[in-house]
Amino acid sequence: MDRTPRSVDRSQPAYARRAPRDTGPPPRGRTRHTAIVAAALLTLAAPAGAAKDAPSHKPFKGCTWAKMSDAKLGLEVWAQRCDYGDRKIDFLFTGSSLAQRYSDGGAPEPVIDVYDLVDGETPEAGVKRVFAAHTDKAVAARCVIAPYKEGKAPAGAERFTFVPDRAYAKELKKKQDPNDVPEPPCGDFGDAPDGIQYFETQPKSGAAKILFVRVGQDEPLFDERTLRLLPPAPAH
Repeated sequence: MDRTPRSVDRSQPAYARRAPRDTGPPPRGRTRHTAIVAAALLTLAAPAGAAKDAPSHKPFKGCTWAKMSDAKLGLEVWAQRCDYGDRKIDFLFTGSSLAQRYSDGGAPEPVIDVYDLVDGETPEAGVKRVFAAHTDKAVAARCVIAPYKEGKAPAGAERFTFVPDRAYAKELKKKQDPNDVPEPPCGDFGDAPDGIQYFETQPKSGAAKILFVRVGQDEPLFDERTLRLLPPAPAH
């Protein structure tokens, strides 16, 4: 599949870069123009000094911030509710995920998945287990865990991804067309050459959970710098 590669265009936010007739929110779907990636990278690189319990940036045009929390799922986050006239976008908790919902149809799209750790499991071990469970065994065997380095994680959070091991990387490099962006080499839960996604752990949160976050190619409508894993409620 021919997809344009990542680049960094810092001229304007993602929602402003769209076709002239499109008056709605950022486009849906996985394959989009390279420039759209830039704003998401800028958001990830924002300083960690955001005010406590508040979004790290102003809402986008047509949107307002809302704090969302689900004690059962164990997640708290600030997300935007947007009204673009013929399309409205909001978020809801569904199953084990925070999902983005569009008023013009389609099932809500999960953007943040929450996974429970098993008894005695460290967050990093949980990340490896979840990755292996969602990845072809032959592919998983050729990929290794690595810190996610695009942008600085908020205080108390650690981000991880999965990348090809040295031999696999050399093999892919020989096959790669420099004019194309490849398919994710480590599957849907590994490094995404045409978007932003990663595992996040919060070891000091007191919550035996980990997150898989899909920022995508657009600047997200949720604030990934405000993700908070909630500790279990005290027993009565």
